Order: sequence, then structure tokens, then C-alpha cells
Amino acid sequence: MHHLPKSAVAALLINTLIWGLSWTGTRALEGMGLHPVWATAAIFSACALLLLSRRYRELPLLWRHPALLCMGLVTGLTNCSFNVAVAYGDVVRVILLFYLMPVWTVILARLMLHEAITPRSLARVALGLGGAFIVLYQPRLGLPFPQSLPDWMAVLSGLLFALTNVLLRRLHGVSDGTRAVAMLTTSGLLASLLGVVLSASGVIAWPLSLSASAGPVVALWAGLFLVSNLCLQYGVARLPANIAAVIMLAEILVATFSAWMLGAAELRPQDLIGGVLIIAAPWIVRDRQAAVQTA
Repeated sequence: MHHLPKSAVAALLINTLIWGLSWTGTRALEGMGLHPVWATAAIFSACALLLLSRRYRELPLLWRHPALLCMGLVTGLTNCSFNVAVAYGDVVRVILLFYLMPVWTVILARLMLHEAITPRSLARVALGLGGAFIVLYQPRLGLPFPQSLPDWMAVLSGLLFALTNVLLRRLHGVSDGTRAVAMLTTSGLLASLLGVVLSASGVIAWPLSLSASAGPVVALWAGLFLVSNLCLQYGVARLPANIAAVIMLAEILVATFSAWMLGAAELRPQDLIGGVLIIAAPWIVRDRQAAVQTA
């Protein structure tokens, strides 16, 4: 039996660590007068500018390679739909619906990458989703069936994120830097456009009065998200899509445990039980040839 490549798994875990802690940056910026939608726009725009300062020659490639532009648009729409869901829906419910993502990944990987849907791949997804449900379930929320616009936006963002990961795997022959330019530039542009539309409609406030300390916080998270994006690309390009999707469920654990350590949430027995299932899923249920084919 082949083993999962440790470097690819580590890269995805770094990605999930940064995303799982990102709520701290969003909350800090909101306290400085920056709505989460505008915070996302600022962070990803700064992230794109940071990358383009070194990779600006690759920007024209987006227009010459429609697949890259498509992936960038899907990434940007993922962030926008998730931000809208979080801003107007129940956060825990949104995260639970978003993390139906492994289900979509198995289906899309079969259709677009011809990855087999095996009993083992289904078992991995079932274990991972079971763990996520145990961690996130709250009786007041009921079963995770979409019931409102934020719910549907959460499901849509999970589907789009699954599509992003499958497209990354499909575009493995394109350099990490070029893919990052496509993803981050489009994310910054679409998040900024969403901020303008919502602010002009009076739904959220314009970012007119900000604390002076907001700049360094945006710069810090721009750098972290750049690292996160490159780690995501490295890991996804070197792991079967259905395994990568289950590994990324670890973001739920990072968010849960960081909230507990910072006093923003309580640690419950169900968190530990669900966490064990999420962590164990990719390792205890592996295909006989689950090792990476960098193809």
C-alpha cells in the first residue's frame, strides 16, 4: 500500500490552520470598523498586489488560458458567496452546510478527473462528514437542510470550493504562481465589487472611518493567505481530490479549538469525538493506491 505524501498533507494542514484562524483577523478588523465583506476585499486585494509585484508578467496569461480565468472566477465566487452566507446566516449552520464540500468533490472528481468512486472514498467522506456534523451540530439548528438564502449560499460556496479544488488538480501542469495570480486577483476584484454593491445598497457601511491599526492587520493576513493559497495548490495538485477534501475538514477543528483557547467558545465532549473522526478519516480508510500521482 502506498502512503499519502507527507509534504502534500502538511501543505493542506497549513492551509487549514490559516483558514481556521482567519476568524480572529476578521473579528479584529470588524472591531476596527471594517465589515467582513470589506475585510475580505482588502485582504485579498493586498494579497494579489503582493503576488503581482513579483509575478505581474503572468497576468496576461489569464486571458490566453480560459481555464485559468474560469478557475479564478470560481474562486472569487466561492469567497463572495461564503461571505454573504456568514454575514447574514447562522455561522455554525453556514459552516456545516459549506462542509458538504467533500460530497461535491467526490462527484466532480469522478466527472472531471475520472477518479473512481470506491467504497473506501465513500467511507472517508462519511467519516469526515460525520465528525463535522458531531462538532457543529446544535439542537436549535435542526438537521442541516437549506432553509434560507444564506443556507443556499453556504451550499453554493461549498460546491464552488469543491470545483476550485478539482480545477486546481486538473491544471497541475500550470505553475503554482500562475494559478495563484488567477485565484487571488479575481478574489480581490469580486470581493471589492460585492462590497461596493452592498454598501451602495445601504446593506453594509462604507469603510470610511477605520482605525490606524487596520493596515498592519490587513497586511499580516494578506501574507498569511498568500502562504495559504500556495499550500492549497501544492497539496491539491499532489493528492487525489477526494482525500484532499476530507483533510481540509481539519479547518473545523482549528476554528473550534482556537475559539476555545481564546475564550470565545467552550470545548465539549462532542468536539473531541468529532475531531477524532475528522482526523482519522483520511488515514484509516485509504485506497490501496491512494498515493499521489502527480501526473
